Amino acid sequence: MSSIPPKTPMFGELKVLAGNSNPALFQTVSEHLGTNLCAAVVKRFSDGESFVRIEENIRGSDVFVMQSTCAPANENIMELLVMIDALKRASARRITAVLPYYGYARQDRKDSPRTPISARLVADLLQAAGIHRIFCLDLHAAQIQGFFNIPVDHLFAAPVLLKRIREIADQSKNELVLIAPDAGGVERARAFGKRLDCAIAVVDKRRDSPGQIAEVNIIGDVKGKEAIILDDIVDTAGTIQEVSKVTIARGAKKVWACATHGVLSGPAVQRIKDSPLERLLITDTIPLGNKASPGSKIEVLSVAELLSDAIKRIHSSDSVSSLFV
Repeated sequence: MSSIPPKTPMFGELKVLAGNSNPALFQTVSEHLGTNLCAAVVKRFSDGESFVRIEENIRGSDVFVMQSTCAPANENIMELLVMIDALKRASARRITAVLPYYGYARQDRKDSPRTPISARLVADLLQAAGIHRIFCLDLHAAQIQGFFNIPVDHLFAAPVLLKRIREIADQSKNELVLIAPDAGGVERARAFGKRLDCAIAVVDKRRDSPGQIAEVNIIGDVKGKEAIILDDIVDTAGTIQEVSKVTIARGAKKVWACATHGVLSGPAVQRIKDSPLERLLITDTIPLGNKASPGSKIEVLSVAELLSDAIKRIHSSDSVSSLFV
């Protein structure tokens, strides 16, 4: 019986171009792919303007351009747009934008008069620059996919996070409970809870203003259990600090926190250190630098293998959703 011949990539040779937002992650992704990053100069002039020069032939290639649009968000977005324009003008056959972290994702709707929908604006800019498809990791709002008129692959860090949570559960003698920090996180907690076969609880929080929490209440039983707070983004860490305190006050034996994107702005690192948290598990979609130094309670998990697997599957026109079965 003859073997089935391997698929021939439809969009040319695989090439990977990286911006300057998260060099350690992008280098690890290229190593998992078994390829070198595309030779290019990606820099800023002394006046702050971005400049890109591709230093190898990419005509007719399938190019994946990687950039986390984290802080400084505006500079990283502009750098990404310039990279895309350079690839388009160099006749790449297909350009896929790989955004481990999608900046402006929390500005996804008009929640007050005379305000922008900045997440849509970023989508429009990327499409105008010339991308053919995009994939992101744990978008803050799933409806952002609808802001694009091109294919969007929405990936999840769940396989990476679940692996570590299972290790915690195996080492613990306590029953596990997952805590959704707000109503929007219930679906995520339910999906994790189903795979871990454990209960969930939900936080009812009320804010005086952005970043300022007035009241926290936990709906669900956490007494005598080991609790894990699940979120997609940790910014100033005010929520997980307050929720961890209330969780311990309600009788939980231990409390952890787990999130995909570690923005960790302002007083975040100190708040995490001062909180009752055992550890904050965070992925490397955003470079943390010395924020994750020893004694910081922050443990970094890499999504490099997950991203490289997705790139391989998109390049060879295989299923990406099967990564999350």
